[in-house]
Amino acid sequence: MTAQPTVAFVGLGVMGFPMAGHLANSGCAVRVFNRTAARAHEWARRFAGSTHATPAAAAQGADIAFVCVGNDDDVRSVVLGADGTLAGLRRGATLVDHTTASADLARELERAARERGVGFLDAPVSGGQAGAEQGQLTIMVGGEPETYSRIEPTMSVYAKRVRLMGPAGSGQLTKMVNQICIAGVLQGLAEALTFAERAGLDPVAVVDVISKGAAQSWQMENRHKTMAARKFDFGFAVDWMRKDLRIALEQARKTGAPLPLAALVDQFYADVQRMGGGRWDTSSLIARLGGEPQR
Repeated sequence: MTAQPTVAFVGLGVMGFPMAGHLANSGCAVRVFNRTAARAHEWARRFAGSTHATPAAAAQGADIAFVCVGNDDDVRSVVLGADGTLAGLRRGATLVDHTTASADLARELERAARERGVGFLDAPVSGGQAGAEQGQLTIMVGGEPETYSRIEPTMSVYAKRVRLMGPAGSGQLTKMVNQICIAGVLQGLAEALTFAERAGLDPVAVVDVISKGAAQSWQMENRHKTMAARKFDFGFAVDWMRKDLRIALEQARKTGAPLPLAALVDQFYADVQRMGGGRWDTSSLIARLGGEPQR
């Protein structure tokens, strides 16, 4: 039986906290770092593992270092430099970035890792906090096939689907596709439920019927009741979605890909932010169409 790897996990937010927990529960020796130290100590009280003062210290002796933070600048701050994750990794280890970030950053990190003799995968995730807690994430991966084949079994501890999409940056590009799709589906669902309400229909009853046909989607199944009730105090925050859409729109400008709907929905999310909904779930697009959210 192959021994479980020693892993570092840098970033214990709403996603990283349970992901690192799944690794600990699977038998991995887990070494954690979080910029807010109290969060790391809270994790260590719940799971078997050790806390460390810097990303480099957490990465020392690790076979794999996972990073899951907020954006490109956050990744650079915890990966690069004398106290960064790469500085602590030995040659032959692997750096895996689970942050939703730019494809350019993924390629930058791949080059920096290669210079140190370290493997690299960009591996953004989908499934939200619930998917992380339940170990049911989808992971889109960019990198070398040999590196992927070594690391995939460990990522599968907290995922239901893991797939290599191509070279470095391909995972991030695939996550952009994911977010573009979600934005369009949620806007359509918001408009449809509002239409049903104003036509005098019971929106929940409507969805019970149409969700058995071609209109069905994950968002419809999982968000229609809370959207109809104007409840948004959970899930993937609008602020995060705007960050993700900004990355996708910047990439689209580089390639000339037209994204008129994504650009429009991004502005609708800006309206939600102005309403005070930056931390509301992304399904809150319906709020700007009428009706007051329940607080």
